[in-house]
Amino acid sequence: MNYIQQAYKGKNDLWMFIITASIISGVFVLNFIAYLFTSPEDLDQAYELMKSIPTNISLVVNLLPFAFLLGLLFVFVKYVHQRSILSLTTTRKKVDINRIIFSFLLIVIITLVTFGISYYSDPSEIELQFNPLKFAILFLISILLFPFQIGLEEFLFRGYFMQQIGIMAKNKWVPLLITSIFFGIAHSANPEVAEIGFVLMFFYIGTGLLLGVMTLMDEGLELALGFHLGNNLLAALLITSDWSALQTDAIFRYTAEEANNSALEIIMPLFIVYPIILFVLSKKYNWTDWKEKLSGKVVEPLKEDVLIIENNNLNGN
Repeated sequence: MNYIQQAYKGKNDLWMFIITASIISGVFVLNFIAYLFTSPEDLDQAYELMKSIPTNISLVVNLLPFAFLLGLLFVFVKYVHQRSILSLTTTRKKVDINRIIFSFLLIVIITLVTFGISYYSDPSEIELQFNPLKFAILFLISILLFPFQIGLEEFLFRGYFMQQIGIMAKNKWVPLLITSIFFGIAHSANPEVAEIGFVLMFFYIGTGLLLGVMTLMDEGLELALGFHLGNNLLAALLITSDWSALQTDAIFRYTAEEANNSALEIIMPLFIVYPIILFVLSKKYNWTDWKEKLSGKVVEPLKEDVLIIENNNLNGN
């Protein structure tokens, strides 16, 4: 069974999907609606209010709801859809921790190298603000809570939505495209979008597409989880700015009052860095048959085949 077919290990009545999707993704939907119907002046006031809250408290307040929603998603999958959390995570007999670590280290190394090049080529708008005590507190909060934030986004978008939309569409390209767009929309209310411009939405959607390709090609969430965690941790720990979504006591601060990223700088990772990442992963994990895995049909397996696979997994065969 491929990754999307894992949904067939449980119940998939339409009402189950509607209730689960509405409750778990409601916070993203409401956030997007509020963003659409809020004036730019009111948005600016809301962002300024967020900045007035102590950074670590603001970070905790922003991240704690993800822990609750992730737990709630697991409850719906296990007790409403009546299938295992493992089936939501991977096609393997157990979660591959080494895959999570590898993709985590891959994005961390790439980010540190590119930041280092940028900093040493022009440090004029980057300020060192390292405070050992404040950073230690930030690090502790980040290590404890960011796994819940990226866990919800991955288990919801690349997990639950990818699988449920896939078995409804009966193919793989539709859920890949839809979940990537949903992922972008979920980040549309971030202050960065208002500051940098709508072009940033292409970056968010492109990132969702990258994570979706990882999931389908590797038949599991492990690589997406590691990548997403590494990316978000560094976003909080390495550098912050007055117009970023999360204000933190990071090591560095971007001192420019406004973002001056060009459209090319924003889009460039989508066409250079992301293909390199996929190339490295494809060689590492011997990915083949890209067309089938990214756009092939999704066929419901026979109930007997599902039972045999589940029994083999339980017996460790």
